[in-house]
Amino acid sequence: MPIPDHPLYGCDAVTLLTVLARNGGPRGHGWPTALAALASAFGRAPFSLAEAGWVAARRRKSAGLPPPVFILGHWRSGTTHLYNVLSRDPQFGIIDPFAVGLPWDMLGLGSVLRPLLARALPERRYIDNVPVKADSPQEDEIALANMSPISFYHGLYFPERFDENLRRGLYFDGCTAAERDAWKRRFLYFLEKVSIAQGGRCILLKNPVYSARVAMMREIWPDARFIHIHRDPRAVFVSTVGFYRTLLARLALQPHEHIDVERVVLDHYPRIMQALIDDTADLPTNCFAEVPFERFERAPLEEVERLYQRLELPGYAAA
Repeated sequence: MPIPDHPLYGCDAVTLLTVLARNGGPRGHGWPTALAALASAFGRAPFSLAEAGWVAARRRKSAGLPPPVFILGHWRSGTTHLYNVLSRDPQFGIIDPFAVGLPWDMLGLGSVLRPLLARALPERRYIDNVPVKADSPQEDEIALANMSPISFYHGLYFPERFDENLRRGLYFDGCTAAERDAWKRRFLYFLEKVSIAQGGRCILLKNPVYSARVAMMREIWPDARFIHIHRDPRAVFVSTVGFYRTLLARLALQPHEHIDVERVVLDHYPRIMQALIDDTADLPTNCFAEVPFERFERAPLEEVERLYQRLELPGYAAA
């Protein structure tokens, strides 16, 4: 039986076939899910193409995307908690569950199916039991994995090449310049559609992967703002091990018992944090702020006010 709500059901055919070929395809139990994802991709293709054409026509009249505000931090550091709080400010646009699940079709088919999709949403995220509602802010990595072969999620789906997919998906290790450019185009196309769906508001992005990509984001938006939330590394380590184990058990289409999850976290946690330190060292004061999770948990409103003041964000009183 197919996994009922596997993220790959929102993938396009070209990306899915590329990922399947690169990773050797599913094994045994994974085939029904892969075939269901292919059927979904081909069935949605006309709608995806029509939406792409409409967005391209609209682009000629658009002023472009305003610089986003990025929430950075390693997984399980409190990024979701901070995202949920900041997303209550009406000046921000968010990534909602429909944009994540149907990144190619969020404006057309996704809008038509929205009532049905809302009923199909899980009550809680399976990694941490955080409630999921139709307007809950989400990180965009699953959406981008459905639009590009470069994502660490492909390592979770196809763990026989886990390490390679993680290195490519986190740091672009081994990727060609053409592959990086292709990822960037898909990323910007996705955000362009999110901006349309969110009424042109400044997009608030939360994705731990961007902690290792601040330099790349600054190439696109020199004036983007970044907020780094950090937590006791011991708590982060334990929770991230659980994060990987839960996702592998839930999403893998190949055997994953060979993966040493503790070693994975120990290898990548320091590298991601070092990349963040290096890439933010020369940021202006009003473009970068840090907040300890423990302090944010104790006094969220005071910390939010401090962040707004440091980053010179408008609208704190209204929020």
